[in-house]
Amino acid sequence: MNKLLDGVKVDWTVLGNDNFVEISNKGRKPVKASLRIPGEIPYYGANNIQDYVEGYTHNGEFLLIAEDGSASLENYSIQYTKGKFWANNHVHVIGAKKGLNLRFLFHYLRIFNFIPFLSGGGRAKLTKSKLVGIPIPIPPEEIQEKIARILNSFTNITTELTKELKARKQQYSYYREQLFSFKQSETEWKSLNEIGEFQRGKRFVRTDMISEGVPCIHYGEMYTHYKTWADKTKSFVSEELVENKNLRVAEKGDVVIVAAGETIEDIGKGTAWLGNEGVVTHDACFSYKSPLNSKYVAYFTRTKHFHDQIRRHIRSGKISAINANGLGKAKIPMSSKEEQERIVSILDKFDILTNSISEGLPKEIELRQKQYEYYRDMLLTFPNDNLEE
Repeated sequence: MNKLLDGVKVDWTVLGNDNFVEISNKGRKPVKASLRIPGEIPYYGANNIQDYVEGYTHNGEFLLIAEDGSASLENYSIQYTKGKFWANNHVHVIGAKKGLNLRFLFHYLRIFNFIPFLSGGGRAKLTKSKLVGIPIPIPPEEIQEKIARILNSFTNITTELTKELKARKQQYSYYREQLFSFKQSETEWKSLNEIGEFQRGKRFVRTDMISEGVPCIHYGEMYTHYKTWADKTKSFVSEELVENKNLRVAEKGDVVIVAAGETIEDIGKGTAWLGNEGVVTHDACFSYKSPLNSKYVAYFTRTKHFHDQIRRHIRSGKISAINANGLGKAKIPMSSKEEQERIVSILDKFDILTNSISEGLPKEIELRQKQYEYYRDMLLTFPNDNLEE
């Protein structure tokens, strides 16, 4: 319950009330990417910034509400911007007049259910005629300001943490590239085919996957679930399936490498399997066995240097793919065992900081977001008996 509103009368109006709201149609025209002049001004579409250009349509404090093409119906695209920007014709530009705090309105609209106001079937559309009928609460200005200040404090922290996470990821990527940047005179480079062996997995489908049984890795999970190493699986298959289909198993110390997908950039990424039990692999994956430290190999498969080598061997199409021969042509630095362990130790620290769900910044961002959502829902729950028709 919102204790700030004890004894306070909350009026209601609609976004079309020009006593409180200014809906701007200024500019709002698309500019083809080929005709945009590169610059420093953000160019907004329905789903945030699409480009940076010269010139601007607006200068000030505004909300941008998607007109069509929003990425999510349940959490419709609401963007807050301040300063100069270009808005194309896929966003409504909303300003606030005296009596309405724009940041208050921003937080409120982020929990508003837009679905009843949308039309257009598969491609949702919020027309201006529907936009102006959206109901909004108008508590006293001091209450609006206090609610906005409380919720801003959470979003500011989350924004700063997200910036920090992005910086750490860039730092992580930089050091990963540097740690594998050996000159030919410093160490020998050998192809993966020269020093190890690839084994292709065998086909099974998602309906074969169960909640317990023999550990398995489906190639789709390599994009959504697995990072540089794993000792437990998300999914399993039955022992009967393994025997009947003669499925193939990667052993502890092997590296599971994904070899097919819609995104070329992700093909070739490896995960070191460190579980004591073998893991069944899908036929769009290879397991790679070598005398090298498996995490060292897995980290290397996530470098730009590795992907630059294999890119020419990827067959492009609706589903792009690479075979073992193409993967095996990539060369890797043959560092000493001690040097491999040193590199792995350094990258493990970055990995925990940037990717772990239980440690580091991602967990902190998740907790802050939950805090924000709790207080937002509590502070923005208003009685609507006075809603104006």
